[in-house]
Amino acid sequence: MKLLSHEQLGQWLRAAGDPSRLRLLALCSEGALAVSELAAGLKQSEPRTSRHLKILREAGLLERSRHGQRVQYRISGEPAAASFVRGLLGLLDRADPLLVQDRTSARETARSVAGPLAESRLGRALAGLLTAEPPQGPTGPALLLGLAHPELMASAARTFAGCTAVAPSRLATQWARAFAARSEIPCRVIQAEAAGGLSVADLVRAGGSFAGIIVDMPRGATAVLPQLLQQARAALLPGGRLWLFERYESLDTAGDRIVEHPLSRLRRLLGDAGLQCEKIVPVEADSEHFLAARAAAVRAAPARLGGGDAA
Repeated sequence: MKLLSHEQLGQWLRAAGDPSRLRLLALCSEGALAVSELAAGLKQSEPRTSRHLKILREAGLLERSRHGQRVQYRISGEPAAASFVRGLLGLLDRADPLLVQDRTSARETARSVAGPLAESRLGRALAGLLTAEPPQGPTGPALLLGLAHPELMASAARTFAGCTAVAPSRLATQWARAFAARSEIPCRVIQAEAAGGLSVADLVRAGGSFAGIIVDMPRGATAVLPQLLQQARAALLPGGRLWLFERYESLDTAGDRIVEHPLSRLRRLLGDAGLQCEKIVPVEADSEHFLAARAAAVRAAPARLGGGDAA
């Protein structure tokens, strides 16, 4: 192995020593990403993110490449620099909630930018679970929360009597509407009030109560998941079904003080929201590991929707 000068090693350590730049290295180690995606991952402005990227590039830890109009950043291909980054990141707990949230936000932004091209083997596998069995419970429309996997839009529209999708951003709303129109999917798409989650106002605008709700908002950190499930439960018709698609790593508490198996945690979160878990199916595709859960509404909704109908 080639030994480094103290100047070179010092430059690398200074560049990687900033918490934001360390998070950028962790993101770029998983694949090439654009500034907008990296900024979304860190929840920082693009100019600030660009300044961090410039420091990492000048230190030789990142490299930039252009594909058409898209500029991407990835870990340097220079062996010594790549080895340094791998060794550094090898000391990190990749299940750290902040790092997991970084990855999730960056992926969601990448999907939003890609639009209809974000269709995937994973999305088709999840959509297949939705249509594999005849609908159970009441007849009525479906509510799709999130658009991480556009294939679910078509499955929801086919499986239920109508479909409304809540998109996380203006851009996601635009391409989802275009995707639905081009694919002739009878699905109404509305934009969420805030990209970070679901509000009562969003549910009211969506139209009240639903026979089925599909939660396709893999978030990485599950801090908001209990509230999201309670809000979704409140919008379910009696006997309605909820599907939840979440990354396995998001539910892993191995690094927490109290360890809870992801399947047990998922069942508990559903139960706390007044939902009885009927099945959990592991799904692996496109190098991602998801848990797909189906649950039934078993008791009164935890709270009424402001201005809307309670289940």
